[in-house]
Amino acid sequence: MLTLTGGIERRGRLPRGGCVVVANHSSHADTAALLAALDARHTPAIGAAADYWFASPWRSRVCRRLASGFPVRRTGGGLDDLLAVAGELRAGRAVVLFPEGTRGGDGSVGSFHRGALVLAERAGVPVVPVGIAGTDRLLPKHGRLRSSLVRVRIGAPLPSSVSAEEARSAVAALHARTNAESLRDSRLRRRVAAVAASRVGLLIAFVWAFAEALSWPLMPELLLGIACAAAPYAALRLSLTALAGGLAGSLLALQLAGAGVGLPAPLTTDRMRAQVRHELSLGSPSRASADAVRNQPWNGIPFKVYAAEAGRADVPAGDWLVSAAAARGSRTLTVGLAFAALGVLLRRYRRFYRAYLVLLGSGFTIGLALIVSGWR
Repeated sequence: MLTLTGGIERRGRLPRGGCVVVANHSSHADTAALLAALDARHTPAIGAAADYWFASPWRSRVCRRLASGFPVRRTGGGLDDLLAVAGELRAGRAVVLFPEGTRGGDGSVGSFHRGALVLAERAGVPVVPVGIAGTDRLLPKHGRLRSSLVRVRIGAPLPSSVSAEEARSAVAALHARTNAESLRDSRLRRRVAAVAASRVGLLIAFVWAFAEALSWPLMPELLLGIACAAAPYAALRLSLTALAGGLAGSLLALQLAGAGVGLPAPLTTDRMRAQVRHELSLGSPSRASADAVRNQPWNGIPFKVYAAEAGRADVPAGDWLVSAAAARGSRTLTVGLAFAALGVLLRRYRRFYRAYLVLLGSGFTIGLALIVSGWR
């Protein structure tokens, strides 16, 4: 789940044997981050607030079955709840606790309660500090889920006799260091994302696709590759807008070609036009078939060639719009959402966005050259 919402990175490992893991706490996603980052050998158990996570049967089931949680009272009796798992620590299990007792809201690490340290001392196991960054952006306190890279840094074990302030300082240092790393990004990506998520980005997508359906040689999927990878959560809007622009441009191209107006068509060949005329002729004897455009997403022939040849063949505008929407929509939406998924899955590498653009541009140029030469 964390991979799909921006990715998770871990640095460091737990020591062998049982240990008490103490971590900063700013989000409900902290538990998921630790379960994803800690190794299964330690079968980590998560201490959870009894008055919140065990206040109703369904919360209790979620906490126990998905997070291996156990209740810790915050209003008296909490130390007894913790000491009850001392035997599991001696058997090699890791017990995860958030000594702040509640989620912080300002990004800082609050004061630590001593319960986790008393448990480690009684069980004779080390205390392992862990810094978590990114969860406050992924799932803010009282906020909604959004995309963010999560980083978990596991520190060096501390002796069981460590003080609460020493443990808090170790966690705070790890959190600050990890938080600084998680903010690394490409300035260019941020600028592209800001434009892509704005009305200007939608206008660019519409105009680009509109122009490509008439004459412009670069297909809108190139724009989607640039924008959707930078702003994944704007991908659907951008893709739909590009689809609308392409359909509007193709209708205009259809009318212009039907009226005998020929527009420039760079990077197209006579063989492409001959193939489209052949496909259009496969309709009924009385009129050309708009269904020919269903081949366009996969054969490399530009959309504008189909629109222009359909206009010359007097394909009805209504028939063309229905067939073109299905054919063009399948590719535009698939490509846009695929680049969005790539942007989410590779969120941790967003600082290399400039290199990504170089690879995208190079791959597009090579692919376009191969397609054009193949249709000569």
